[in-house]
Amino acid sequence: MNKSMLGGFSLAMVLALSACATLEPELPAADAAVPGAWHTGAAGAAPAPQRPVAEIGWRDFFVDQKLQQLIARALENNRDLRVALLNVERAQALYRVQRADRFPSVSAGLANVRGGPAPVNEGYTASLGMAAFEIDLFGRVHNLSAAAVQQYLAQEQASRSAQLSLAAEVANVYLTLGADLAAQRVAQATLENQQASYELIVKRHSLGAVSGLELAQARTTVESARADAAGYAGLVAADTNALTLLVGAPVEAALLPDGLEPASASLAGLPPELPSEVLLQRPDIRQAEHLLRSANANIGAARAAFFPSISLTGSIGSYSNDLDGLFGSGTRIWSFVPQINLPIFQGGRLQANLEASRSARDIALAQYEKAIQAGFREVADALSLSVSLKERREAQQALLDAADRAHQLSRARFDSGHDSFLVLLDAQRNLYAAQQALIAVQQAEFANRVNLYKALGGGWQEHSS
Repeated sequence: MNKSMLGGFSLAMVLALSACATLEPELPAADAAVPGAWHTGAAGAAPAPQRPVAEIGWRDFFVDQKLQQLIARALENNRDLRVALLNVERAQALYRVQRADRFPSVSAGLANVRGGPAPVNEGYTASLGMAAFEIDLFGRVHNLSAAAVQQYLAQEQASRSAQLSLAAEVANVYLTLGADLAAQRVAQATLENQQASYELIVKRHSLGAVSGLELAQARTTVESARADAAGYAGLVAADTNALTLLVGAPVEAALLPDGLEPASASLAGLPPELPSEVLLQRPDIRQAEHLLRSANANIGAARAAFFPSISLTGSIGSYSNDLDGLFGSGTRIWSFVPQINLPIFQGGRLQANLEASRSARDIALAQYEKAIQAGFREVADALSLSVSLKERREAQQALLDAADRAHQLSRARFDSGHDSFLVLLDAQRNLYAAQQALIAVQQAEFANRVNLYKALGGGWQEHSS
């Protein structure tokens, strides 16, 4: 076997030895201690979705065309989301850097060599070399690379979680703006009615038909309605500013909601028994799982540090005293320098590093279990709240109908002189309070639908255009 064949055989052996065993322990099983399913109480309410909730795109959930455009703009322009996406790119680049250590680093060089006593000898070398390549006998480099790829996948899930949170936040602000606009209209309509009533009371007072107390009471209702209308105008302005910030660009008036529409937020029907495995599709829980796998891979790298490591440095090339004869016959040179590192005494550093890696893995496991528990609670709370909010909305609608009827009767009795203005005033206040309360319950119900969708992990896989 000549020297060139020996060099090629050595390089093949190096690559073969690099694909070796790993000391990474078995990934511990998470025990989140949560029930296997939720009772949705939705039996017969609506057909079950055709695909998992986590795969329902936000365009399928948010059917309002204006809201769809705002969410699309926010996903494109929002600065926080842009930072999250850049963090994914950074994690991907770091993974590539770590992965490169699993392969030999080869470089080429051409040099002019001078040395020796007078007269000075001069020569030329051309070489192709590999510097300090570690043979991964115990999987240290492999485990570090695996930990890096899990970090990248975790960052990718963090970005998806940011997208889901952003879409839900835009929807919530949009719905809040719609509710405040509806409340502002009610307040403005009440102000106009109260103003008309007040003008009538002024005329009747001038004729001596009503007392000064009733006139003062009428003036009180007008100013109270005026204050409410101004307050809701401020809330509408604040909501608009918040929506602009989330979208990342000015929002034209044509894309603002007209009010609180029932179709602004919808949710596909849920089965009576919803399995808790759907939580595993949540981006934040998948992120915690990848961090757990990364921490477990680091234990393998810490274990491998206890064993000897072999680094290889070698080169092959040509040497000649003349540049034009650099690649002629008889000019080949080569070197092969293995280096063995034996960790004999490290002052407890290796053991401490292993214990720290195990602790980090246990922390990641606890955080993974906590993420599952938190997700289960969020879904359970949203499901429970959806039932109570539905009952509240129905009760509030019945209350509004009764208050409206009472106001009509009170107005008729006041106009006919059978009741005082104080009775009419109470009826007007009850009607106004019932109207505003119904808007608040509707807004809370819509927001809870969005929170349930987010808690189930839906919204980051876009299927519809």
